[in-house]
Amino acid sequence: MQPGTVAVVLAAAVAHAVWNLASKYKRGDTLLFVCAYTCASALLCVPIGLAFVANGQQTLDWRLAVGTAVSAVLHTAYSLTLQRGYDRAELGVVYPIARGTGPLLTMLFAILLLGERLTPIAVSGALLVLAGILVVTGNPFRSGSRRPLQGMRWGIATGVAIASYTLWDSYAVTSLHLAPVSYLAGTLLWQSLILAPGVLRQRPRLLAAIRTDAVPILIVAVFSPLAYILVLTAMQSAPVALVAPLRESSIVIGALLACRLFREDHLARRIAGAVVVLAGIAAIGF
Repeated sequence: MQPGTVAVVLAAAVAHAVWNLASKYKRGDTLLFVCAYTCASALLCVPIGLAFVANGQQTLDWRLAVGTAVSAVLHTAYSLTLQRGYDRAELGVVYPIARGTGPLLTMLFAILLLGERLTPIAVSGALLVLAGILVVTGNPFRSGSRRPLQGMRWGIATGVAIASYTLWDSYAVTSLHLAPVSYLAGTLLWQSLILAPGVLRQRPRLLAAIRTDAVPILIVAVFSPLAYILVLTAMQSAPVALVAPLRESSIVIGALLACRLFREDHLARRIAGAVVVLAGIAAIGF
């Protein structure tokens, strides 16, 4: 992978860590928070996407309509699966398994189904990144989970959803040749339409949630699409099998920042994991 592309993915990881940290400050209902920042992101991105259409950088055709609709369904399925997993099992089990299996499955399917070819050093680097992420998140069963198998199932299901939308989005921007900004704008618009019926039934609570979490909503609405636009841009010039694990370095950045901002424990272990991730990034860079 070219150093410039690595830099783009790492910039996306920083943006991803920023919006995840901002989401920790939300105080209202989780589902309404997700709906609010999704709609806000759509309001920000759709005009920019239309500007790309006006400049001739993207055409309004069936590829854009179908590509964004499928992506919206997959992203919504991911969100619902993740939230359902958090409701039925422990977050400490679901989250690390999901973030580990997602890029691993993406890498395997990209090689087997999309025919991507990676050098042994690149594969080793991707595996090092995943290993470092597991070191940072720690043993998901260390706290004595009451339902470890249920947590594993939901974590794996979430990982499958991550791999699904990642592979489809890579196909959309490489094979369908859709511009990343217009593509994400269309996806967010479809997601807003999918979420709208449920949100409208809770309109009074939604307005209260917006007033309560206005600042986190705005930060997430800006940095979440920014992070993914950078990832989609990187997919246009690099194998998704490498982009997927590399973007998960955001977990390491977020974990280190959390130690500083929220006084979380295990700083030494997180630093050790970060060193492993850096070694993997260096290998991918070769």
